[in-house]
Amino acid sequence: MSKWTGGQVGKILTNSSTPMITFLEHRVLEQIDILGEDIVSFLQALIRIPTVNPPGEAYDPCARFIGNWLGELGFDVNYIVARDHADHSSAYPRVNVFGKLSGKMAMPALHLNGHTDVVPSGEGWTVDPFGGEIKDGRVYGRGACDMKGGIAAALFAVAAIREAGIELRGTVEFSGTVDEESGGFAGMAYLAQQGLISPRRTSYVIIPEPLNVDRICLGHRGAYWFQIDTIGHIAHGSMPFLGVNAVELMGRVLNHIDTHLHPALSVRSTDMPVEPPEARRATLNINGIHGGQTQAGVGTPCVADRCTAIFDRRFLKEEHFETVRQEISDILTYLKMRHTDFKAELSDLMVVHPVETDKETDLVQTTARTIRDVLQTSPEYIASPGTYDHKHVFNIGHVDQCIAYGPGLLHLAHQPDEYCEIEHLIQSCKVMALTAMRLLGT
Repeated sequence: MSKWTGGQVGKILTNSSTPMITFLEHRVLEQIDILGEDIVSFLQALIRIPTVNPPGEAYDPCARFIGNWLGELGFDVNYIVARDHADHSSAYPRVNVFGKLSGKMAMPALHLNGHTDVVPSGEGWTVDPFGGEIKDGRVYGRGACDMKGGIAAALFAVAAIREAGIELRGTVEFSGTVDEESGGFAGMAYLAQQGLISPRRTSYVIIPEPLNVDRICLGHRGAYWFQIDTIGHIAHGSMPFLGVNAVELMGRVLNHIDTHLHPALSVRSTDMPVEPPEARRATLNINGIHGGQTQAGVGTPCVADRCTAIFDRRFLKEEHFETVRQEISDILTYLKMRHTDFKAELSDLMVVHPVETDKETDLVQTTARTIRDVLQTSPEYIASPGTYDHKHVFNIGHVDQCIAYGPGLLHLAHQPDEYCEIEHLIQSCKVMALTAMRLLGT
């Protein structure tokens, strides 16, 4: 038994007397224990590739690293470059890796997907954010939790099946995609647009996002990112009465949101099992704001003639997007009627509709049964407070059966000293391996 399986926990997970685990499945679980140190080493190596987004660093070497491993496992590997995407450049190429391991039959087909990009490390770390340090049974580093740990667990789930000498009847596909942290449009969305995620070739999709190993994530809320520009009139800062200050105009917008829209949103709730429960309500966040002129960090003596704010509205499946947008537009219309000097523009930046997989589908029920058999606990069904690439699988790829399941704790994502529990890494690898066997057949 690998030292990474957590002692007694590892014995429980691979106990051959567990009635619902077959002999072949038991062989795979044992193989994962044997591969434990390799799984951890792979994750460390992934963390040490600083795929920071923005701007999209080291995407190509990360894709090649994963692709080399897939090739060793027998996958046919291709590198899918989103050359026509706005963020693609020679300095920051948008490179995705896509592998296919054909089974005895083309279908059913299980697609395992993980995003390779990570958010900037930020301040407050006590370890090297790109060091992959092991401490107290945890692997530390930016992306350890979100979601390079999930990539490692999913890849080695397939590796364990292969090492156990088992050939699946159905097909496995694996992708490492870019830009999920900024919407996924050059990543999973691009793959779906190219027809690589579609009902004719994809039966099931598992995205190993960090939502706890005993949870199955069925979907997420909707997201509407928008920009408001308030437009003033420039004048000398010593004579502000000759101008119109755009920052003050934005203040009117923010005040109206605070006094009218926020109270309205706070009483709207969804029946989706969003975690944490506070996220079951509609929300609006100000992501950023800038107004006026600056030069070398010092403001010029001018009345600000433009102020820009970016907003993040999370809406519920019970809300219609047209109504969500109209609420914002109505605020600007109201302020224009109240104040003759008020001018503003509304721009849509991103719209993502809510998605939710039926928990009675084969994918959900098979994963749930496997969690019960491997972890000896009943899974919790949840939905994510934020979006992930499920949106592209469903809205562009039109594949109905998609879930997020993987190692890591959601509240650690994007935090300093982000980590993944090694025990969770192994546990989720076991669940994904047996789920693949049960969905695709042996």
